[in-house]
Amino acid sequence: MSAHTQSVALGSRTRTRLPLNTLAIPLGFAGLAQAWSVATTALGTPFALAQTFWLIAALAWISTATAHIHRSKGATHGISHQLTHFAQGPLAALLPISAMLLGTNLHRTFPLAGTLLTLFSIAAAAAFGAWMMSFWMRGEMALESVHGGYYLPISAAGLVGALAAAQSGLDWLAVGCFAVGLFFWVVITMFLFLRLALRPTMPAALVPTLAIMIAPPAVGAAAWLTISNGQPDVLFEALTSITAFMVMVQVPLLARYRALPFSHGFWSFTFPVTSVVALAIVWLHLLHPPAWQVITVGLLGAATILVALIAMKSILLIRTTLRRPAQ
Repeated sequence: MSAHTQSVALGSRTRTRLPLNTLAIPLGFAGLAQAWSVATTALGTPFALAQTFWLIAALAWISTATAHIHRSKGATHGISHQLTHFAQGPLAALLPISAMLLGTNLHRTFPLAGTLLTLFSIAAAAAFGAWMMSFWMRGEMALESVHGGYYLPISAAGLVGALAAAQSGLDWLAVGCFAVGLFFWVVITMFLFLRLALRPTMPAALVPTLAIMIAPPAVGAAAWLTISNGQPDVLFEALTSITAFMVMVQVPLLARYRALPFSHGFWSFTFPVTSVVALAIVWLHLLHPPAWQVITVGLLGAATILVALIAMKSILLIRTTLRRPAQ
């Protein structure tokens, strides 16, 4: 065997796994598709347009999952190494969460297949969330490890699961998912604010996860509105108010976000932003303020541009990484 062949073989055996934050890519596209679906109801935009975004989200889910499986071959560490990593582990929940949303859209055209995908995704997320919580309860986790991604395994999975179940007609499951997601949203928020207030500044790579704070109340509001058959009530208004306040909290963080070098972690911005946009469109449709249709189009355009820019920069980042000579 030549030296070059040995070098290639050694490189293939020692390559690392893809970071789990790349699993936010299909969720970002699914969130954008969800916003366009809400706009279909509010503005009467073509159904096919929203379906185009759902197709992109499905392809992103398949390609991302395939890339992770392919990259795992010959990796130096098993999947357990990532799942038990206090920074990366919670991000694995992104895969079943995005599958839940894909299941709700599939339900619109193929009810049985969509329902099965939604149920399977919720079950997978529940199993992972239960395991992750038992792992946290071992007493080995430092408070410094907590970041915005800790919402994902239980809180975000529960609230997105509630939305998916309600949109699939599984009201009995939707209420249970909502209760779990809401409870652990409060729990994780307490730990996250303690970490941010009492521990050193969060590393730059994890700073984008702070944007996830706006997603649980936004998704929770959308889920509850669906569970209550589209009738706004006090809980819906309360969750919307909390969403608005959490968006205000993000404003002072914008300068910090702009100072960050681009990374795949920027996909953490996409689902929270698109979730807030979808909720805003719902409110605009309910209240019909002056120029609400123009505002809706503006919000949709801004969310679409954000996701498109992050996607293009991610492609450029991947190309740059592939061209970089091996060390």
